[in-house]
Amino acid sequence: MNRSIPTRRPVRRAFLVALALATGLPAAALVSPSRADAQMGPRGGGGEPAALDATRRQYEMVRDYVLQTARGVPDDVIDYRPAEEVRSFGELLGHVANASYSFCSAALGEQSPSTRNLEELTDRAQLASALDDAFAYCDRAHTELTGPRLMEEVNLFGQTGPRIWVLVFNATHTWEHYGNLVTYMRLNGIVPPSSGGMSGG
Repeated sequence: MNRSIPTRRPVRRAFLVALALATGLPAAALVSPSRADAQMGPRGGGGEPAALDATRRQYEMVRDYVLQTARGVPDDVIDYRPAEEVRSFGELLGHVANASYSFCSAALGEQSPSTRNLEELTDRAQLASALDDAFAYCDRAHTELTGPRLMEEVNLFGQTGPRIWVLVFNATHTWEHYGNLVTYMRLNGIVPPSSGGMSGG
């Protein structure tokens, strides 16, 4: 059977709807990919387009929660998994690091600097260090990708969309797995950073 390759249009439409909901910008202001500033919405106090600022703030919030988690949980929690068919706590942390490199290298349009499967790490300190490096790489993407570059189209997992779509995807993916980590922590009697636990930064 001949399967047609998905077009970029559904990706763009879904992205623009999500962006409008996340930023409060009218969907009509997010239609023209050739006008990056108009598409990104009004500028905030720091001079950045509102959508870029909103994306960065979401990313930085979950980045900090995951880093506090990796640095603050006891070593013996790293091997914990609530069921055999799901990732362990440590594998979740490694997966977030792996994915951060995948998303942010795609957004930057370059080869990922990571050459190792970080889910294979079993030492908490090594996982925390790997996440430090992965998030530093994504910090670079959020710093370097500005203006019209944000709307340049790139490939991600066989789909095409603007660079900012990849940054949004990365933030939401990290939130998804932070939610897994929160459940694992609660099952081990640990208060997660988002609820006031673990003060390490």
